[in-house]
Amino acid sequence: MKDKIWEILVPTQFNNGKKISTQYHQKWDQKIRDISGGLTIFTPAKGQWLGSRGKLFKEKMIPVRIICSKKEINTIITMTLEYYRQEAVLAYAVGSDIIIRES
Repeated sequence: MKDKIWEILVPTQFNNGKKISTQYHQKWDQKIRDISGGLTIFTPAKGQWLGSRGKLFKEKMIPVRIICSKKEINTIITMTLEYYRQEAVLAYAVGSDIIIRES
């Protein structure tokens, strides 16, 4: 059951600093559509955080919202970690009162 709106932060560059191409992101987008049926992609935002070893990371990230189940977001997190070769990926629930109305 798709019971929550989740937001996941997608990197704009790999850990080595190389920029991630639009085409590479579009393949990730398709993987998300295959899992959840859709996604909403926002404008990149600047982020800063301390890694587990105290290293400061500064980079732009792309907030993406997805309506899906907890099982699906966990699949998406695992896939995102591997696909973008990241040390960590942040996802959090945005809301649980979802109304989808079709005519």
